[in-house]
Amino acid sequence: MYAITLREFGEPDVMEWAEVPDVEPGRGQVLIDVVATAVNRADVLQRRGNYPPPPGASDVLGLECSGVIAEVGEGVTGWHVGDRVCALLSGGGYAEQVVVPATQVLPVPAGLDLHVAAALPEVACTVWSNVVMASQLRSGQLFLVHGGGGGIGTHAIQVAAALGATVAVTAGSAYKLDRCKELGAGILINYREDDFVTAVREHSDGRGADVILDNMGAAYLDRNVDALAPDGQLVVIGMQGGIMGELNIAKLLGKRGTVRATGLRYRPERGRSSKAEIVASVVEHVWPMLADGRVRPIVHAELPIAEAAEGHRLLDSDETVGKVVLRVR
Repeated sequence: MYAITLREFGEPDVMEWAEVPDVEPGRGQVLIDVVATAVNRADVLQRRGNYPPPPGASDVLGLECSGVIAEVGEGVTGWHVGDRVCALLSGGGYAEQVVVPATQVLPVPAGLDLHVAAALPEVACTVWSNVVMASQLRSGQLFLVHGGGGGIGTHAIQVAAALGATVAVTAGSAYKLDRCKELGAGILINYREDDFVTAVREHSDGRGADVILDNMGAAYLDRNVDALAPDGQLVVIGMQGGIMGELNIAKLLGKRGTVRATGLRYRPERGRSSKAEIVASVVEHVWPMLADGRVRPIVHAELPIAEAAEGHRLLDSDETVGKVVLRVR
């Protein structure tokens, strides 16, 4: 089969569409003929040599895909050859075929194009596991998401709004903020012009945000604590603003706040807080939101897999709103 390979770590041009060994499903796994995959920040980090795959995972880029089941491994129930699916991966999505545990496979939501479905697994599982399963966001609360125009942000806005929360977003342009407003955000903060702590306090009578979903890490750590409401929860899912930050414990104690740092890729397949548990909850709770239109996938661009380098450049440019999909078939 063919897959995107890396000649070395570095800029987007290190990626090549080349022949690689075929893959076969083991016990509890399925083989998927990949129709499309999507570009994530983690792919960019791995391409640069800063985010190695977990032990035993494919070293091919790609943390999600959509496609058709081509083969079912021993012990798999509930899935059949020919099923249209999407999947949460630990790696391997930038390829013609991928092997994945059956517990990480999701049905393609009714009425959704198979290519577009590739943009869902990573964002849906990230947002639902952190914002709802862990942080228990509920109706009437204030939710702040940084990077509102990104893949995570555009999905998080819709899910939080569907739950009845008030949604605040940060983004770097009026265009992105307008798109966030269309998706359900009510508090729009241009981080190049305004201070998000001040804005959140002004819109909450000084109380702050009940849940903050942050992709910046160190750069926003102290101000995120300032923006938290009493008993608020800060969930850090990225390091775009650096890896070393200083945490004011006194402020955190004063707010009875929680700071949590999480990721999907290194979670166990099964058990508590596992990928299997998250995927099952997403299918139960988020897929109905897609079916009735409260949530929809936001795709900025679709490119052929051979143009993966251009997809990475688009994400690096920070001009995208939503996901970049790479068509394999």
